[in-house]
Formats: sequence, C-alpha cells, structure tokens
Amino acid sequence: MKGLLNIGVFLLVVGSLTSCDYQKYNTIRQKDFRDGDKYVYGPGLDSAAVQTTYKYASRPELADRTNKIRQKLFGK
Repeated sequence: MKGLLNIGVFLLVVGSLTSCDYQKYNTIRQKDFRDGDKYVYGPGLDSAAVQTTYKYASRPELADRTNKIRQKLFGK
C-alpha cells in the first residue's frame, strides 16, 4: 500500500512538472492582415480605434426587452 502511495505521489509530481509549459507552444504564427489599419488599431499607439468612437442612437423600445433578459439571467 505504501509503495502504491509513493507511485501516486511520484506521478503527481511528474504531472505537475510537465504541465508548467502546457500552452507555451499552442500558438499560430501568422501575418496580421489588418496591420496598420486605422479602423482597427487607431491612428497612433496611444489612441483608440476608430470603431470605438462610433455613437449609436438609443432605442428606448429595447429597454423593456433588455430588462426582461437581465431578470431572466440574474434574477430580481
């Protein structure tokens, strides 16, 4: 029984050590086809993207529907 416990501890240690670099190489290296696009990344390094500056007209008729969905998801 003690030998089985030692094997279990050993497997736990080995498993925890191998999981340290689990997602290290799980990436796709590809060219960003939107690189330099001002619409997506903005005109400068510290500026917001163009698409974040758009303002949409409010639609009060959707407020009731939104509240019903919110109550259904989160309760009262």
